[in-house]
Amino acid sequence: MQILEYSGEELEDVADGFLMPVIARARPDYRGRVAFQELDEALALTQWRHQGQMSVVRTDRMAAKSSADDLMLFCVYMAGQGRIRQHDRVVELAPGTGVLNETRSRYERVMSTGARCLSLHFSRELLPLRTAEITDCCARSMDPASPAMQVLSSYLDRLFEVADGLTAPQRLDAGRAAIDLLSMALRDVTPCVPGGDGSAGVLLDMMRTHVRNHLADPELRVEELARRHHVSVRQAYTLFERIGTTPGAYLREQRLLAARTMLSDARYARLTISSIAATVGFLDLSTFERAFRRQYGTTPAGWRREQQSRKGRPR
Repeated sequence: MQILEYSGEELEDVADGFLMPVIARARPDYRGRVAFQELDEALALTQWRHQGQMSVVRTDRMAAKSSADDLMLFCVYMAGQGRIRQHDRVVELAPGTGVLNETRSRYERVMSTGARCLSLHFSRELLPLRTAEITDCCARSMDPASPAMQVLSSYLDRLFEVADGLTAPQRLDAGRAAIDLLSMALRDVTPCVPGGDGSAGVLLDMMRTHVRNHLADPELRVEELARRHHVSVRQAYTLFERIGTTPGAYLREQRLLAARTMLSDARYARLTISSIAATVGFLDLSTFERAFRRQYGTTPAGWRREQQSRKGRPR
């Protein structure tokens, strides 16, 4: 966990370092504290506390320069009052409110009081919704009293407390579970997000969880996944269409995400590339290397070197 205390004059630099570039304004008496938990390269949980009024704006020009990762922010406001504007929608913030925002569009946040919030930031590709659905969910208030929102808030709060004690694969799994809970909570926000038949949604969630829990099983393929859940292969494809992908693509994505996490973690530095590939279910090294390069634009060895170099530089 990284912890930093800062003044209003340092607010822009802190936001740039932990989240995204913004133009920030704060009163002279403003004081803030941020604690950062990295769950994966593309997934992190941050706790913000501040005293005093403040405002941040992400301009159209800043949004146009958004990184390829296309960062998403989901915040749960535990205390404080203010408002958020995006896509010509305004959300009034109050304790318990949850709000999703995207970095690819202009964004404004004004806090009229001190505040405390938990912020989940992640790559857009991790949220299993279509682009239009994600944008339509942004800057809409999520009811604190809804069961899905209560479960999500409690989970994020607990995850923040225990993340230091988790291994890298456990942090990744926990972060992915948070994304799944967010996806469920977003169904209450706008009818654009598919809810569909409840039993089908539950079955899809079970299959996705099974994939994440059995990545090392080399026998796990689309046919085997369907067999274990007593559905046809055709039905498995229909279920995964609900989140805009196929069973095979989802399985490959999860294996590559797990491998990327291990390659980024110093605790696995002594493991060979082939050992990591086998750990996430790739028995053929060349197949793993081709898939990794296609997904991330570099080789597994190249990714490992890049992460070691980046973490070796002073922050």
